[in-house]
Amino acid sequence: MDVLSREQRRHNMSRIRAADTKAEVLLRKALWKKGLRYRKNYAALPGKPDIVLTRQKIAIFVDGDFWHARGHQDNPGEQVATNKEFWQKKLARNVERDKEVNDELTEAGWLVLRFWESDILRDLSSCINYIENYI
Repeated sequence: MDVLSREQRRHNMSRIRAADTKAEVLLRKALWKKGLRYRKNYAALPGKPDIVLTRQKIAIFVDGDFWHARGHQDNPGEQVATNKEFWQKKLARNVERDKEVNDELTEAGWLVLRFWESDILRDLSSCINYIENYI
């Protein structure tokens, strides 16, 4: 049972961003400052990567810690206290879809880089260095 009404839950969920999260914006600004030009939310590629360096064929995803089950890939949804069955199924599918997208992009000749939002917020410079190593 949810502690919020249906309308309150709907409002909360509608405020969760799929694009332009704080971590994504920070990473994009740092890449731009380094002189790297990119496409954002590039729908021409599978999985619609958050950042794409087309010249270098690098697809970058910024994964939310909750939505991509950080630390729980073996058992997604265990971090949730309520409505476990729903969340386990949903988060397991997110992890599975991430693997499918990685495979599809790799087979097409793209390098796939995934960063956790908390890693970007905690240590942006090491994320930028990691990307630069592949350029």
